[in-house]
Amino acid sequence: MRIGELSARTGTPARLLRYYEEQGLLVPDRSPNGYRDYCERSVDRVLQIRGLLDSGLPTRVIKQILPCLKEPRSIQVADATPETIATLVRERDSMTQRITCLIRSRDAIAEYVDSVLAQQREDARRGATVPAQPPEACAAPAA
Repeated sequence: MRIGELSARTGTPARLLRYYEEQGLLVPDRSPNGYRDYCERSVDRVLQIRGLLDSGLPTRVIKQILPCLKEPRSIQVADATPETIATLVRERDSMTQRITCLIRSRDAIAEYVDSVLAQQREDARRGATVPAQPPEACAAPAA
């Protein structure tokens, strides 16, 4: 398949697919006229790359572990070097820290939204029509 079809099937812009190729993450065949020719397996490979990037892994780490990915959600490293294991441990720990931070942020936002909605319901019950205003500490800074 050509790059446009792979782009459409994966929801990945062609520019990004070319970048993945530059980084050595994706290796298409070339037709006699120079066009990229992707096999069916490329669809899964691009989705794996996207998932790994979305999880926060840099392309240099993805390039290391990509050959070890046999199935989505499965990493199988035969004869992994100590450096590869150390890299994966660092990346796992970094992901865990980001997840913890995201959970704290999500919980703070949820608490704020719940309190604003509760106040709006209380105001509506009383017949008040003034919309709830954000606290001063959350107001956008003056330009």
